[in-house]
Order: sequence, then C-alpha cells, then structure tokens
Amino acid sequence: MTSIIGGTLPYKSPEKAISSSSYSAENDTSPVDAVIFAGTSLVLGTACRHLFNGTRVPYTVVLLVIGIVLGSLEYGTNHNLGKLGHGIRIWNDINPDLLLAVFLPALLFESSFSMDVHQIKRCMGQMVLLAGPGVLISTFCLGALIKLTFPYNWDWKTSLLLGGLLGATDPVAVVALLKELGASKKMTTLIDGESLMNDGVSVVVFQLFFKMVMGHNSDWGSIIKFLVQNSFGAYGLFSFVSCIVCQCLFSLLMLFCFFSVGIGLAFGFASVFWLKFIFNDTVVQITVTLSASYFAYYTAQEWAGVSGILTVMILGMFFAAFARTAFKGDSHQILHHFWEMAAYIANTLVFILSGVIIAEGILSGRAISYKGNSWGFLFLLYLYVQLSRCVVVGVLYPLLCRFGYGLDWKESIILTWSGLRGAVSLSLALSVKQSSGNSYLSSDTGTRFLFLTGGIVFLTLVVNGSTTQLLLHLLRMDTLTATKKRILEYAKYEMMKTALKAFANLGDDEELGSADWPTVIRHISSLKDLEGRQVNPQNGYEAGSLDPKNIMDIRIRFLNGVQAAYWEMLDDGRITQCTANVLMQSVDEALDLVSTSSLSDWRGLEPHVHFPNYYKFLQSKMIPRKLVTHLIVERLESACCISSAFLCAHRIARQQLHEFLGNSNIASTVINESEGEGEEAKQFLEDVRNSFPQVLSVLKTRQVTHYVLNHLDGYIKNLEKVGLLEGKEVSHLQDVVQADLKKLLRNPPLLKLPNIDDLITSNPLSKDRSSFMSLAIGETDA
Repeated sequence: MTSIIGGTLPYKSPEKAISSSSYSAENDTSPVDAVIFAGTSLVLGTACRHLFNGTRVPYTVVLLVIGIVLGSLEYGTNHNLGKLGHGIRIWNDINPDLLLAVFLPALLFESSFSMDVHQIKRCMGQMVLLAGPGVLISTFCLGALIKLTFPYNWDWKTSLLLGGLLGATDPVAVVALLKELGASKKMTTLIDGESLMNDGVSVVVFQLFFKMVMGHNSDWGSIIKFLVQNSFGAYGLFSFVSCIVCQCLFSLLMLFCFFSVGIGLAFGFASVFWLKFIFNDTVVQITVTLSASYFAYYTAQEWAGVSGILTVMILGMFFAAFARTAFKGDSHQILHHFWEMAAYIANTLVFILSGVIIAEGILSGRAISYKGNSWGFLFLLYLYVQLSRCVVVGVLYPLLCRFGYGLDWKESIILTWSGLRGAVSLSLALSVKQSSGNSYLSSDTGTRFLFLTGGIVFLTLVVNGSTTQLLLHLLRMDTLTATKKRILEYAKYEMMKTALKAFANLGDDEELGSADWPTVIRHISSLKDLEGRQVNPQNGYEAGSLDPKNIMDIRIRFLNGVQAAYWEMLDDGRITQCTANVLMQSVDEALDLVSTSSLSDWRGLEPHVHFPNYYKFLQSKMIPRKLVTHLIVERLESACCISSAFLCAHRIARQQLHEFLGNSNIASTVINESEGEGEEAKQFLEDVRNSFPQVLSVLKTRQVTHYVLNHLDGYIKNLEKVGLLEGKEVSHLQDVVQADLKKLLRNPPLLKLPNIDDLITSNPLSKDRSSFMSLAIGETDA
C-alpha cells in the first residue's frame, strides 16, 4: 500500500474526461461560448436583484433556483439551449480547483477586508472553538449517523468522508446571506469568521478520509504524518517537526491553521510595505490588493499545501487592520466600490453555476435520483445536518458564553440555523465524483455523493437562507430599541427642518417665480407624516430619562462621531496613518465598555502618549546622544499629535451631540464625561508648550502645509468642473501640487533640538523633576 502522503490530493482533482466535442452536436460551437453563459448570468442576476430588492427573498436563493432551471433545461430536456447550453456545459465541466481559485480569493478578501478587526479579536476564541472542535464534532456526528442509518453499505471511512464534506459551513454562502439580512455586527462577525476559518480544517479532514477511502495507510502513524505535513506545508520542514509534534489531533489541525496564518501575514506585510511607496494612485493600490489576494491563495493552496481560504482571510483582516488608513478620501471610496462590485459579480456566477451543477448531478444519476427512497434519505441527511449543528453549538455553548462578547440563547439559535453549505462543498463533491469509478470508490458512490451534497446545498440555502430573516423577526432581534426609535424620530424632525430650509433657499427665484410647498411635500413621502408636527426633539431626553440603556446608546453614537472625526483628520493630513490606527483602536476598545463605565477612550491612548519605562535606559552614556535625541523627539511628536487629535475629535463630537440633543440631561452627562476625558491630554500639551513650544510649532506647520496643498488641489478640480480650466492645464497644475504633497509626506519639516544634555539641563519643568527623562516617565505614574 502506498503512503498516505504520496497520494494525490482530491482538492487537485483531474479534468473531466469528457472532451469539448461532446458538449453539443452543433458544429459551430466554440470555447468562447462560455462568455455567453457569464453574460447571461449577470443579466439574470441583475434583473433578480432589481425585482427582489426590498423583499424577504434572499438574492442568493433566487440565483440558485435560476441555475437549477438552466441546468434542468440543458440536461433534462430535449430542447438544447444552443450557444447558451454549450456555455453551460463548459462552465459545468470546469475543474473544481479552478472554480475555487477564480472566485474564492475575491469573495473572501472582500468579506474579511470589510470585517471589524477589533470585533474579530474579541470573537477569535469563539471562532477557533467552532472551527476546530466544532468541525470535528460535526464530522463524526454526521459520519456515525450516515453509517448507522443509510442502506448503502458504506464503511466508516466513506461515511466519515461525506461527514467531513458536509461538516463545515460554507464561507461563500454564509457571507452572502448575512450581508443581505443585515444581522447585528457581532453575530455577523462571529458567523462570518467561523465560516471562513473552519473551511481550512474541514478540507484537511476531508483529504484525510478521502485518502483512507482510496486505499492509503490509515494507521495512526500515517495519519499523524499526513497532518504534520499539511500543518507545515507540502514542502515544509517535516523532518524537523516530526520529532516534536503533538499527538493531539486538534493541535495538529491548529498547526495547519497557523501556517496558513503565516503565509497570509507575510503577503500582508509585503503589500502594506509596497503601499507606503504609492501616493495618490488608486489604480495601483487596487491592483496591489487584487494581486495579493490571488497570489496568497495560490501560494498557500498549491505550493504550501495548506488552506488558501484561511490565508486570504488573514490577508484581508491584515489589510483591514493596518492598510485601511492608507486609502484616503476618494481612494477609500473607490476601493470599497471595486471590491463590492467584484464580490457581486463573483457571487452571481458562483450561485448560478452551483444551481447548474446540482441539476446536472441529479439528472446525470437518474438511476439514483429517480428512486423515491434517495430523496427520502436526502431529507433525512438534511435533518442530520441540522442535528449535528445543534450538537456542536450545544456542546460548545458553555465555552462560547465565556469568550468574546458572550452568547445568549437567541444568538445561539441564529448561529445554529445559519449553517449553510455552498460552492466549497459542491467542489469537494465534484472531486469525489471525478475520482470515482475504481476498486476503492464506485461510480454509484461518487454520483450519490454529488446528489446528496447538491441536495443539502439547495435545502440549506432555500430553507435556512429564506427563513433566517423570519427567525430574526420572531426572536425580535431585528426590531429597533426604544432609544433607537427615539433617535429615529429626532432624525425625521431634523429632516423636516432641512427640507424647509432648502425650500426657503430655492422656493422662489426671479426666473421661474415661486413653488407651491403643499405640492412639494406631497411628492416627498418620507416627510408626509411629519408635516405640521411641532415637537421639540430634545424633550425625550429630559429629566427622568437617564436610563442606562439610553446613556449607553448616546455614548456609542458619541464615540462613532469621534471616530468619524479621526477619518476626516486623516483625509486632511492632520494625522498620520500610524496615529490614525492608534486612535481608531482606542475608540473600538472604549465601545466595548460603554455599558459598564463612562467614556474611556483616553485609557487606550495613555501608553502611546507617556514615555515607557524602558526609556530610562536611554540615559546610559553607551547609547549615542543623537540617537537618544531622535527617539525622544519622535516619541514626543507622536504623543502631541495623538493628544491634539483626541481633543479636536472630542470637541467636534460634543458640538454635534449638543446640536442634535440640545441641553438635555443625557447629552450633558455624556458631554461632561468627554470633557473629563480630555483633562489629562490638555495638561500634557500644556507641559510640552511650556517646555518645548517648537514641537507643537513644527506639528502645526505640517498640518497647515498639508491642508493648504489639499485646498489648492480642490480649487483646481473646481475650476475644471465649472469649465474655466481644460484637461492639459488641470494636469499641469495638479502635477505640481501632487509633487509638493508627495515631498511633504516623505520629507516633512523636522524638529531641531539641542543635544540630550542640553535638553536635560534646560528643561523648564525640570525644577520639579531631576531631568527631562524623569519628566517623561514620571507622567506615566501621574
């Protein structure tokens, strides 16, 4: 018997043996007909998105049904669809690896790039539980139920193979569903992250049982050897790690994940480093993200032999954590639209093609699918899939409640019901079917695998996908809280005031005369219920309404306003990317504490403002004085920038909150908390202003220079917009401004200070401390 490592992986299955000449009896067929299927799918998908927009029918379910109809017409009737049918057959016979390699990187990168990194860190423990032990529990539950109840005389290896194939939720299906339903951010992050992570584990489990079925060694030594190799890559240091590997199956699976994580981080570091040298070139920035996602997938999946899906997920989250601030203003918006469009196109093609594969799998195995008991066992398998998901969530529920944000019983129900299967499961089933027809795996078994998998994909998408929104409604998880309803009413009131102001500005002119307000209001349905209402929106938050939930809600809105102010500062050049990341993280951490404490975003900034204790060692005479001065000045500049941005953002958020809620008690409470948060930042800047005013002067000079250049750039664009400048003139002026901006970012005004000895002796504040270093470090204790 051959070694388990020496066999071929089912994830790299061979092409179908059917030649292209058998696709159609027509003589004028061409491989280019594949474009017809892609174009038709996009047209049908666009029409469905337009027709079903605003309904409770998920878009992905409609696409799957369309694919089944197209596949049934082409494979199940005598009415050939001509060029379209030939295109359907070309796409249906695509290699499963190629199918995943084309669509998955774009879909997974877009999903992980748009996820909240802070919430991912908080939910990571829950994700690992569901992706590790959860997949193993589900696999063995399904395998045991199939072995004990299905009449196919499958051995344990074959039963566990199908269990591994269906044991994990599919990231493509889950991500697409959650984005449509608008579930809570916490639930979306948990379910989305779990589906992305568990696929790597499920593929390893699937490959392991597939090799057993195909006749390779299945003793514990061979199993451990296979898992170690997959953990460290097909070309990894197997001889080194084999002597220290754990004997725990779960630990080996986690090593597999860690190597995938390493590849994703490596591509992330390389891409972010490259982006630092790209200035104001959106096309190049988008191309870097696109190429990085596909190269990372290929490197992990094909070269290293680990999970490409998990690698792309890590890459996307790395970009979200460290590279999102590299895309400013229009670049950030363009990048968002590009990936949204790429994900939409990929989803449309994947789900329609999945429907075609399901239809072909059922119709090609008529001997199986035409038997009534086959359909009965399909529905029984669907119940087993739901039961195994219940077992996974139930067994892990005590631990899931203790990690991250916790989990209540309503959320556990949604977590159980949202376990969808999709394109990844179908691809693995196709691999089994293509590898069948030998002494180890019969053709009937391969066809039955595809029939059962296709049926499960269809049932989970149609039944679970279509009813998840209803379940959210029944559990009252989609309703607005009293606080949110009150804010909504306030917003509507402000809409009426804005409409009246707009009417006053444009309702009368010397060319056309006046407009009729009643006629205008009749055509604005959102304002009809508000006409004539003279209720002050601040009244709802007067005395007696200081409910903890109300205060928590206003704190959240206040911190969101602070974070929005940070984004504006980044676009205006007032803060750097590194500073922006620090400030954003402080807000994320404060949002987790709004229910138990007052505003606390300054707490996350304190370590970055005050000098750490290890700076004491810089006073050693062994360290060059110029290096010490550089490090101290750089740290001091960063601290001043963080403190000033914090105070400015809080001031903006306080003003916005006061304008919206007026002098209500709840607004005053949050505003007072904000003012208290800023006292330490004010004191720090005052100390620096008294000791080293040139630090603040240089920072302000940088900000003003960047703002003036941005203003000039906007002025040039406006001249082009109104027709006063032509293209060549605009290009010439913009090149000059952009060159100055690039020069400012790469060579900003530098702060020149005397040597460290002069700093220590001449520090005005040293009268209360022995040296500048003791001042800087002493502030931490203060």
